[in-house]
Amino acid sequence: MHLDVVDLRGFYYRSPLGRAAQKVIRDELVRMWPRPDGLSVLGFGFAVPLLRPFLAEARRVVALMPGPQGVMPWPAGMPNVSVLCRETLWPVSTGTVDRLVMLHGLETSEHVSAVLGEAWRVLAPEGRAVFVVPNRQGLWSRSDRTPFGYGRPYSLGQLEAQLKAHRFQIEQAISTLYQPPSERKGWRRSAAVMESVGRHVPVFKAGGVLMVEVSKQVVSPMRPGLPEAVTRPLKVLEGIGQPAPQPSRREGGGP
Repeated sequence: MHLDVVDLRGFYYRSPLGRAAQKVIRDELVRMWPRPDGLSVLGFGFAVPLLRPFLAEARRVVALMPGPQGVMPWPAGMPNVSVLCRETLWPVSTGTVDRLVMLHGLETSEHVSAVLGEAWRVLAPEGRAVFVVPNRQGLWSRSDRTPFGYGRPYSLGQLEAQLKAHRFQIEQAISTLYQPPSERKGWRRSAAVMESVGRHVPVFKAGGVLMVEVSKQVVSPMRPGLPEAVTRPLKVLEGIGQPAPQPSRREGGGP
């Protein structure tokens, strides 16, 4: 089940651990998408902690929040772009989103296939999406002190298989959030160092979350001339004569 929007807001905006997690994941997203100029950007779940860098340059930014989670106005001090919606029916036209980011929208959903179907539908043919989920093998999915300790954590193989099954093409996958999910001051002081070192550690399972970037897999068009060939099928029996009727006993005189 989805977490409540009040709890999510409290974690990401009022706790040191949540603000640290927000910064780490958001920085990785900006590295993936450095120039959103003129693009339409959509967030689903509780993606607003990651969307602020796109407000200035994107053509449009919209944050969809599923009904079971609840909604809050966002961004503070600016015109609201946050919308409450059904998680299986998004109020977005087909093929109009250039960038989609999903945070706390997949692992807590009871309708994963429908959610991924909506994500594929709204994404433009050249669009990209990033799915952020708890890493099954990381520390954050084992602690209920953070939102990543709830719902269904994923391994990289599980997430990639599910995305491919819903017609997404995997572009890149990373693990991040290497600091432990602890509020202790000692861990907080060393968090930046741990994140820097973690990016160079060749152990994929170390990070607390997985971030997988995908593109929309569209069926390739049929080659020119094929429709005409189908409408004019080859007549394989042309030239073969019709069978001659056998003479009756009266006409042929046979036995």
